[in-house]
Amino acid sequence: METIAPVIQPSELETLLQHRPDIRLIDVRTPSEFESAHIPSAYNVPVDVLPEHAPEIAADTTTNYVLICQSGARARKAEEALRSSGMTRLHVLDGGMNAWLAAHKPARIGPKRMSLERQVRIAAGALAAAGGALALLRHPWFAALPLLVGSGLVFAGVTDTCGMAMLLARLPYNSAVSCDVPAMVQALKAGGDPVPVTRSRTAATRSCAR
Repeated sequence: METIAPVIQPSELETLLQHRPDIRLIDVRTPSEFESAHIPSAYNVPVDVLPEHAPEIAADTTTNYVLICQSGARARKAEEALRSSGMTRLHVLDGGMNAWLAAHKPARIGPKRMSLERQVRIAAGALAAAGGALALLRHPWFAALPLLVGSGLVFAGVTDTCGMAMLLARLPYNSAVSCDVPAMVQALKAGGDPVPVTRSRTAATRSCAR
């Protein structure tokens, strides 16, 4: 059987899905992002809870898993975590859903929601602009705010970990849609139909959209 590259393009993935039954897709975005647009056969397991389910998933040594996020960054983070758990048949969709949609590949489209990456850019830009304006108009010490934001962005880039994204993911806007992660993982292992995400604001269901 043909070897699959670690990083694959949308056109390559589309072909693989047509001819390789051993391919399964794991979408590591938040449930709200997943609801807005996802590849029809993808399973939603958010990146922050995926590593704890790695032993269950890794028990199947014959399946190739393609990791998907919005742009590719979170998928690479998920890949590192899963490889450290012993999984080897891992691949990343280059450019994530942005690239998939730009290539006009099949997708299930739901209510339009702002991606987490875009929310981070807006929040960081707003904080930096506010800090700069306050430093000019009120007190120079407010310049510490854009300094902290810039330092945080550098840290996020170096470590591929974004604390602001983790905080934003907990907002009601992002947690109004939830998923049953254990059920999704069981469906993933069995190759059954993906469990649909649901709209709920209860504490129990919000836990998988952290």
